[in-house]
Amino acid sequence: MKRNRTSPANKPSILVFLGIFSATVFGALSQPAHAVEPLANAHAHNDYEHERPLLDALAQGFTSVEADVHLIGKELLVAHDARDVQADNTLQSLYLNPLRDIIRQNRGSVFPEDSGFTLFIDIKTDGEATYQAIENALKHYKEILTSFTRETTVSGAVTVIISGNRPLKTMEGQSIRYAAYDGRLTDLDTETNHNFIPIISDNWKNIFNWKGNGDMPPNERAKLIEIVTKAHANNQRVRLWATPDKASAERDAVWLELLQAGVDLINTDDLAGLNSFLIENNP
Repeated sequence: MKRNRTSPANKPSILVFLGIFSATVFGALSQPAHAVEPLANAHAHNDYEHERPLLDALAQGFTSVEADVHLIGKELLVAHDARDVQADNTLQSLYLNPLRDIIRQNRGSVFPEDSGFTLFIDIKTDGEATYQAIENALKHYKEILTSFTRETTVSGAVTVIISGNRPLKTMEGQSIRYAAYDGRLTDLDTETNHNFIPIISDNWKNIFNWKGNGDMPPNERAKLIEIVTKAHANNQRVRLWATPDKASAERDAVWLELLQAGVDLINTDDLAGLNSFLIENNP
């Protein structure tokens, strides 16, 4: 399992207070405060597979996490595959309740100095039914959530993005939502409403052949820059998954190209690895 590591002493840091969670969720009545630098580009893929879901990512300064959700009966259970679900690992217990507690402790934000926080909810079961259950759950946390209408976005401490089996028509038809829609490259040139699709996400392997060995081909670099430029012009962020993630020079080369092109969220399972990379390359 990956272990926590704080930012180097010579880097600026802020406090994330993690000493407020119940024993039933995290196995201890309290956790010590950790000094950590929030990293705007850091996204924890399959965050729930770490030893301490959410908390390990926060301890490394991650400002975005992803939870795969299955609707089993009436419960929203977090796991990659349905066979791995556990009754205690609900969306509320692992993410929504702890985030609300942290935000209350920090007087309105996940980090004491507000840097924004994104929770991707990747629907793994039927889109319509699972989204309805998610919506019903989110209404109980609306005081901490970004809200959306067709014309406006009112920022909250946590922005929820619905990914996976996304019920497009249902979400489009809502007058107010507490979650936004995760776009794809096919949405990039369709004049999409950024209040509905605030982020463009897609599979790196479906777009690029380069895997970090040698220089990035100029045509692929130009394509990456074009994607980012178009998205940013429409007030949308960019996230690319399935980039190389095993510690290597090739992985770091891909991460550096993402960072230099302006990609907003870099996807990883290696929390400490991306933490070190971003502190070194994006101070």
